[in-house]
Amino acid sequence: MAETPARLTWPRLLAYGLPGLPVGALGVPVFIFLPTFYSQEVGLSLATVGAILLIARLWDVVTDPAIGALSDRTRGRLGRRRPWMLAATPLLMLSVWMLFRPPEDAGAMHLLVWSLVFYLGWTMIQLPHGAWGAELSPDYDERSRIAGSREALVVIGTILAASTPLMLGAEGTVPPGATLAALAVALMVVIPLTVGVAAAAVPDHNEPAAQPVPWSESRRLLLENKPFLRLILAYVINGLANGLPATLFLLFVEHVLAAPEEQGKLLAVYFACGIIGVPLWLAVARRFGKHRTWCTAMTINAVIFAFVPLLGAGDAGIFLAICVATGLCLGADLTLPSAIQADVVDVDTARGGGRRTGLYFAFWGMATKLALALAVGIAFGLLDAAGFDAAAENAPAALLALALLYAGLPVVLKTVAIMLMWGFPLDRDAQADLREEIRRKQARNVTGT
Repeated sequence: MAETPARLTWPRLLAYGLPGLPVGALGVPVFIFLPTFYSQEVGLSLATVGAILLIARLWDVVTDPAIGALSDRTRGRLGRRRPWMLAATPLLMLSVWMLFRPPEDAGAMHLLVWSLVFYLGWTMIQLPHGAWGAELSPDYDERSRIAGSREALVVIGTILAASTPLMLGAEGTVPPGATLAALAVALMVVIPLTVGVAAAAVPDHNEPAAQPVPWSESRRLLLENKPFLRLILAYVINGLANGLPATLFLLFVEHVLAAPEEQGKLLAVYFACGIIGVPLWLAVARRFGKHRTWCTAMTINAVIFAFVPLLGAGDAGIFLAICVATGLCLGADLTLPSAIQADVVDVDTARGGGRRTGLYFAFWGMATKLALALAVGIAFGLLDAAGFDAAAENAPAALLALALLYAGLPVVLKTVAIMLMWGFPLDRDAQADLREEIRRKQARNVTGT
């Protein structure tokens, strides 16, 4: 008999998604405000900031697999995922405070040390949270709904963080440092509150830990999981395509569009349209499948974004329309890959890998963070080489380099990701077959036949 999982109630779905709120609120300052703050206000060079943030993200190569594997094997009264999120809460709060409100003598070493601590705490919340959601249901479409609840809260958190300069600067432009200081205070409340509600309201499977798979067999299963390899490659490429404009947004609006006072409004509109797009893309995915819907959203995004390098000073109104259109695609870009990730884990489980959801989400977490770190390193490094100066007026050639890095290169990268994912083999029917195979194996293990 096939599995017939119950749908999560809306209150429980909301409770599960709540930790996405601070995760989203952290993304904007870390990838948009923090690099600009440490280069413009603290006084570090663009190349130094890019190199430090790249080193800090490479730290995830160590922490992500360790936390993923350990959370897979954790067993206790609170389950497998919740203990890690609760333990990470004070660690993340401390590192946020030190990074967002640094002392006056802060320099490169301060940025490096507290970035390492920050990314460790962030991983300990974000990675178990994603794996937890993947285990709440085995159903193809319900997984989209669960991922959608989490990513919708991520987008809401992003909107609130992106709107902070607008709320603080009703009478003028707000420097990144003031925005980070205000966000630090808000996050001291939001992080423990949201993690606490999720831990109290949502069940976490407390099953016996999976039997460790020998390394040679584990490696073989990973390398033979073709959907996993295909997805993670597309995920890295698309992550880099998203990371470049996220990193360069403030610089693009200030120096190319010459409209620094519009930064907060443009970010808020973009992410507000993103959350509006979530239910729309989930409805499309129920009809056409997750990977085809994701490819469609990426295609629309790339076609529209291809016009951005043609913009210049005075084109903030046109760019606002582009933010609306590409923002509507954001819901698919955030929600559907996460739901596909849960399906790819089933391939490993069906072939004997055990319940290694945490380990697989660790690989995807590493892919995402590495892509964003590469975006910072590549963008700031090439801008520095092109003679761009964030604190001065720049020559046309430097502004062109900024525009091409902001929009031209991401269009090329998204095109490659679309080509990788269009023929993805794991659709609704294939995933249902995998779940039936897993159910039969579990039944044989119980009966001993």
